[in-house]
Amino acid sequence: MSVVLYRYDASPFSVKVDHVLLLKNIPHEKVNVANMLPRPEITEQLGITYRRIPILAVGNDVYCDTSLIASALERRFPAAQGYGTLFPNKKHGGSADTGLIKAFSKHWADTVLFPLAPAMLPWEKMPTAFIKDRSTFWAPINVEALVASRGKSLSTLSSHLSLIEEQLSDGREWLFDTELPSLADISVHFVYAWLKGFRGVESLFDVDTFPNSLEWLARLTDYLGRLKQNRPAVPKISGSDAAAHIAAGAFEPYNVVGFDTREAARLGLKLGDEVSIAPDDNSRSFRTVGKLVALNREELVLETKGRAGLVRCHFPRIMFSLQVSSQSKL
Repeated sequence: MSVVLYRYDASPFSVKVDHVLLLKNIPHEKVNVANMLPRPEITEQLGITYRRIPILAVGNDVYCDTSLIASALERRFPAAQGYGTLFPNKKHGGSADTGLIKAFSKHWADTVLFPLAPAMLPWEKMPTAFIKDRSTFWAPINVEALVASRGKSLSTLSSHLSLIEEQLSDGREWLFDTELPSLADISVHFVYAWLKGFRGVESLFDVDTFPNSLEWLARLTDYLGRLKQNRPAVPKISGSDAAAHIAAGAFEPYNVVGFDTREAARLGLKLGDEVSIAPDDNSRSFRTVGKLVALNREELVLETKGRAGLVRCHFPRIMFSLQVSSQSKL
């Protein structure tokens, strides 16, 4: 199965998925996209107007949101077939707390912890075009207010880091006491590793205050570095070539996700409806429209069509809103 990652280097969530692919040891290609709209490689070629990066394709199936990307890669490239795992067994016996790790990664690391970090970006030096683009995520960005909020953000990041310090206080190597790093480690690491590159955050990384956390951060950075050193470089592919490969690729049978009629009825939907979907937290005006072809409690699948052809686009159920598209009534 061909795997293609759409990303850009300055995107912290792209780096998170880079690390997921490293842990899983999945060969893949990458399309480097712009850090601002437009991104015709996605919107025009694939017919997907989802705003956020990264997205990842496995054959003809395109996955949106890092939480679903991680789950899909774990399912489609299982450890039983020689791939790595995001949910290694516990060091002292027993399987990983898979559901809890997923919830921790999505609903604490991604949703609570990460949003504190962007305040530390050098907004005063950002081009006007970049600020305008990022204002489409939530509301118009007030640079002065963001700069003024840095102290509060740094203090709250310190409070969150104290929870990591507490978790590691018994001498464990990884956050959930697993044999190897898990999705939980990757999901916290990418936030604090990204922050370390900013000015004005030095006081956060105080070895006397957070000795276990900083040792863990360095340990995982070194672990990932060694994995990367021992793997071939990820080849780049153009957006047009990637789209052609995706459109021509095999897709996972619909019955793998299935169609839960009870859940669909709760949403007022039925199989084959023309629907639109967007995240609940930001980028809500960038809705992807397509035909609903699969739905369960974890994910849903829309068929979209771009220049390259038909694509099956997967979204998480949690923190995404689905509705019948007004386009279907025209």
